Amino acid sequence: MEHRNHTSISEFILLGFSSQPEKQELIFGLFLAMYLVGAAGNLLIILAIGSASHLHTPMYLFLSNLSLVDFCFISATVPKMLVNIQTQTQSISYGACLGQIYFCILFANMDNFLLTAMAYDRYVAICHPLHYSSKMSLRVCALTLGSSWVIASLHSLLHTLLMARLDFCAGNAIPYFFCDLIPLLQLSCSNTQLNQLMILLVGGLIVLLPFLGILVSYTRIVSAVLRVPSARGKQKAFSTCGSHLTVVILFYGTITGVYLSPSSSHSTDKDSLASVMYMVVTPMLNPFIYCLRNKGMKEALRKLFSLKALSHGL
Repeated sequence: MEHRNHTSISEFILLGFSSQPEKQELIFGLFLAMYLVGAAGNLLIILAIGSASHLHTPMYLFLSNLSLVDFCFISATVPKMLVNIQTQTQSISYGACLGQIYFCILFANMDNFLLTAMAYDRYVAICHPLHYSSKMSLRVCALTLGSSWVIASLHSLLHTLLMARLDFCAGNAIPYFFCDLIPLLQLSCSNTQLNQLMILLVGGLIVLLPFLGILVSYTRIVSAVLRVPSARGKQKAFSTCGSHLTVVILFYGTITGVYLSPSSSHSTDKDSLASVMYMVVTPMLNPFIYCLRNKGMKEALRKLFSLKALSHGL
């Protein structure tokens, strides 16, 4: 039998939302608006934190890294989709497709780890305030961020290399607006059992362990807050926890639905909606949920805009 490898397919077709041609302009405008809002909001947070010396603390260090990751996350897929709609093309090269897979997994992992680090930071600040400076020192934060990037990079490299060894000698149409693991595995004519096993085992551990860490952290936070005598203090703490937990549920819920559910339960519409939620909507909401309700961030943003207005006036 003649051997076929992935070179028989040099590009893939991203179907995206092409099943609704009459709504392409509306889809283009919607995704462009979400991208601009998400990109501008996350970059603004980075600038505000970087320009305000009083915000150079572990909590805001994690926030600025989360904003950077979310900016990169939406930039890895949405611009390509917008270009395809504008040029009325749907193709993406084989190499660019693997690149999207690598960066999407990398930034999703970093979101995962940073959400966990932020939950632990709040746990230490609320439950162990006297030991906060030692438990959340600059060295600890640097090690946390460094190890997160290393693990995330290795995990994304693992899946990318496993995908690169597969043969694609049949169809090349992907029903999403970006290249993702699940639809590519369905297109392969090779044995994908190892890929699926790694998604369930390695991917499951990388998602499950941080999620359990967040759950434990917030369980202890709630327990500590309930012992606070001030009703106003309780309300403030629960409001902060509620915002964070909203994004945690949104992020982990969609990730689990797409990657950790049995393949028999997958449907194109459901997976497309879930991918849009965690890849576009969640990064766009990050500036509003985490920072615009934060007093320190509001002051930093006001100072940043005041400096810009002053510079334009001069």
